[in-house]
Amino acid sequence: MKQYEKFAEDVIKNVGGKDNIQSVRHCYTRLRFRLEDEGKANEAVLKELDGVITIIKSAGEFMVVVGEQVPFVYEEVCKQIGMDSQEAEENTENEEKTGIMNRIMQAVMGAMSPLLNMLCACGIIKGLVVVLGLLGLSANSGIYMLLNAAGDCIFYFLPLVLGYNLAKYMKMDPILGLLIGAALCYPTINGTDLHIFGYTLNVSYTNSFLPIMLAITIAAPLYRKLTKILPNVIKGIFAPLITLLIIFPLAFLAVGPIANMIGSWISIAMNATIDTVPLLAAPLFAGIWQVMVLFGVHNIPGVLAMMDLSAGNPNTPIAIMILPAFAQIGVVLAIYLKTKDTKLKSIALPAFASGVFGITEPAIYGITLPRIKMFVISCIGAAVSGLCLAIFHLRAYTYSGLGIIGLLGLLNPENPQIPAIILCVVSGFAVAFLLAFMLYKDDEPKNKEEEKQETAETHEKVKKGERLAAPANGTVKLISQCSDEAFACEGLVKGIVLYPSDGEVHAPCDGVVTALFPTKHAIGILSENGCEVLIHIGINTVELNGEHFEANVEQGTKVKQGDLLVKFDKKAVEEKGFSTEIPVIISNTNDYEEVLCLKEGQIHSQEPVLEVK
Repeated sequence: MKQYEKFAEDVIKNVGGKDNIQSVRHCYTRLRFRLEDEGKANEAVLKELDGVITIIKSAGEFMVVVGEQVPFVYEEVCKQIGMDSQEAEENTENEEKTGIMNRIMQAVMGAMSPLLNMLCACGIIKGLVVVLGLLGLSANSGIYMLLNAAGDCIFYFLPLVLGYNLAKYMKMDPILGLLIGAALCYPTINGTDLHIFGYTLNVSYTNSFLPIMLAITIAAPLYRKLTKILPNVIKGIFAPLITLLIIFPLAFLAVGPIANMIGSWISIAMNATIDTVPLLAAPLFAGIWQVMVLFGVHNIPGVLAMMDLSAGNPNTPIAIMILPAFAQIGVVLAIYLKTKDTKLKSIALPAFASGVFGITEPAIYGITLPRIKMFVISCIGAAVSGLCLAIFHLRAYTYSGLGIIGLLGLLNPENPQIPAIILCVVSGFAVAFLLAFMLYKDDEPKNKEEEKQETAETHEKVKKGERLAAPANGTVKLISQCSDEAFACEGLVKGIVLYPSDGEVHAPCDGVVTALFPTKHAIGILSENGCEVLIHIGINTVELNGEHFEANVEQGTKVKQGDLLVKFDKKAVEEKGFSTEIPVIISNTNDYEEVLCLKEGQIHSQEPVLEVK
C-alpha cells in the first residue's frame, strides 16, 4: 500500500538496513525483527517516527510497536527487503545463538502465529452458535450444525494445521507435517481399542496440541538428514516414506500418550494455581498481567494457557488475560474527557477505539505508562475484573481474540453466564474510569522563565562544542564511504570511518562508558560535555560473539582521553572474512549545528579528528 511505503522505508533504514535483518514477523501490533546487530538500530529516531508507538527488546527480538496498521506495514517491509512473508519468517539461521527456552517459545509461536486470526474467526463463530442457541435455534437444525462445524473445524483438526506450520518453521516439507497430523486424527484409530504387541491402547489426538508438536520436533531432523544422504533420484519419495513409517507409529504409540499426559498436568497445574485460592490469585494475576507484558515475562504463561485451551480444556488464565483491556480504556476515556491538552485528546480517542478491540499498546505506551499513576489505576481496575471472574467461576471455552470480541470465548455452551461476563467488564472499567477521572490532572504548564532556564541548561550541558581524538591509528575517511549502508547514511548520524593499522582502540575524549556490548565490538561513551560517541569495531563483527576481542573497561567506567578501551586481533578478524573498519559516530548529531571531520587520510591515535559545534 502506497501510504506505508515511506514509513516502511524509514523503519528498515533505522533498524540497520535490510542487510541487518535476519528475519521479521508480526503479531497484533508489533513488527518483530531478529537483527544481525542490534547496535546498528537507531532507537531514538525510530521512536520519533510518526506511526511508531515504542520500541521493545525481548527474547532476542527487536520489536517496533506500530499498532493495528501492522499487517500493512509488515507487507511493505517484506516487499522492500526483497522477501516474501514466508521467507521473512523462516530466515532463522542464527537461532542457535538463543537460549533453549527462547528456541522453544519461537517454535511454538512459529506454529501458532499463522493460526491466530483463524482461531479468532472460528472462536467468534462458536460464540455466535452459543448465542443462537440461547435465542431458540435448535441444536438439531441444519443451520446450527453447519455453523458449529465451521466454528469447531480448526480446533478439531488442530494437529493438521499445527503440523503444517511447525514443519515449515523447522525446514521440513510442510505437507509431510500435515500428513502426520492427519494420521494422528484418522477416525478409525481415535478413541478405539487398539491391540498392539499384547497391549491395548485407546487414545484420541483430535483437539490436541502437544502430540503433534513433539512428533514434528522429532520428525524434522530425521527428514532433513534423509534428504541429505539419500540419492536425488529417490529422496523425493523415500524421505517422506521413511519418515512416516518411523514417526507416525512412534508418535501414536509412545510420544502422543506421553504428550497427552504432560498436557493434562499443565492443564491441572494452571487452573489449580488459580482455583486453589481464586479470590486472591485471579485478581492478582489480572492486576499484574499488563506489567508482565511490559517486562516480556508473559510469554510462557500465555503460551501454556493457549496450548491448554487449544486442546479443548476450559481455561481460566485466558479469560483473565482478556479483561485488563477494559480497565485500560476506562482510564483512557477518563483522561480524554478531563484533559485540556488538545494533542493528548487527539491521541486518546483512537487509543480508546483500538483498546475496545484489545489492542492496548497505543493506550499503554502513548498515554497511561508515561503517567505512571494512571497505569497503576488501570492495573487496579483489571484486578477488580479478576475478582468478579473468580466469584462467578468464569473461564474461556474457546479463543475468539481480544477485547470485546474476545468475550464470545467466555460463553459456556451449557451455561453462558452473560450477566456475569458483563459485570466483570463493567466493574473493572468503572473502577478504573472513576479513579482516573478523580485523580488525573494535566501537567502544570511551565512559565516562560522556567522554559528559558531549562533551555539555557540544555545548551550548557549538551551543545557545548568540543574536539574528539582519533580512537586508533590508521586511515580516516568520511562516514559516507563506510561499507555498511546503515552508517554511511549521513541523514541519520554523522562521524567518520577509520581503517585501523593495529588492534587497539582508545578513548577519544574524557567521559564515561555508557554502553559496552557483550560481544565487545561496540562501545558507547558520553563525554563530559554531553557528546554521545559510538565506536563500532568492524562490520558484522557481532557474529564473532566476542571472539578475538578483549575489553579493558566495562559499562560505567570513567575514562580519560587516550585510555585503552578494547584490544582486538585485527588479523584473525580479517581472516574470518570481516572488515575491521571502525565507524566513529556522534549519536546525538541532532544536538549540534555542525559535526566536522578535521582530517582525512593517515592519522595517529589521539590526533584531533572530529569537531562538534
